[in-house]
Amino acid sequence: MTTVDVDVLDNPAWTSLRGPQARFAEVRGRAARYPSDVSPFSALADPSDPSAWADLAALAGPGGAAVVPGAPDTAPPGWELTGVIPGVQLVADGLRAEPDPEALVLTTADVPEMLDLVGRTQPGPFLPRTVELGSYLGIRRGGALVAMAGERMHPPGWVEISAVCTDPTYRGHGLATRLIGAVAAGIQARGETPFLHVATTNTNAIRLYEAMGFALRRHLTFGRYAVIETQEGHPRGE
Repeated sequence: MTTVDVDVLDNPAWTSLRGPQARFAEVRGRAARYPSDVSPFSALADPSDPSAWADLAALAGPGGAAVVPGAPDTAPPGWELTGVIPGVQLVADGLRAEPDPEALVLTTADVPEMLDLVGRTQPGPFLPRTVELGSYLGIRRGGALVAMAGERMHPPGWVEISAVCTDPTYRGHGLATRLIGAVAAGIQARGETPFLHVATTNTNAIRLYEAMGFALRRHLTFGRYAVIETQEGHPRGE
């Protein structure tokens, strides 16, 4: 098992936004979030702290919403819980990663195709500026982008592999496995360690990741919350 600091994965969005990805952070007190066109994730210094939730409500504004990784599955004061996605966090443990000669670096010029592929395959949130969070690799067939994977959250010493998706026509060809290995190789070459988040319902993906050399670290939820407005139209806690 890796010897890097594992505790930063307990609150990955916060340690990313207050660490290596601080340039993206919109911050108020003990709350932070990514810009709305980069990632839907918000973060709290301590998800059990009501004052941190009040800071996030002020940051989100009237009618605002937030997706908080690892947050409680009950609504904190001033918020309404609108959805919960149970998930697991997996960390590289004996992962064999290597570059892939067919993997192409994707850039902002590829975003329209990336958004189209994500829209057809639904791997999770991917927005117009998500590509700025890290390295994204893709494989093309006949000039068309048919598979991709890349880097999302970045706690110190760790990089999350995300947006793993393959066009349905090309599934079963091992493209996802190759791209995960290639992205992971780039992460390891920088002296960092790959990790993943997966919905617990996505059992096929979990089996694939475990077969590649990822191990379960913890269960966590991705909570969707909406600010409860007062009669004056301001979020509670402001």
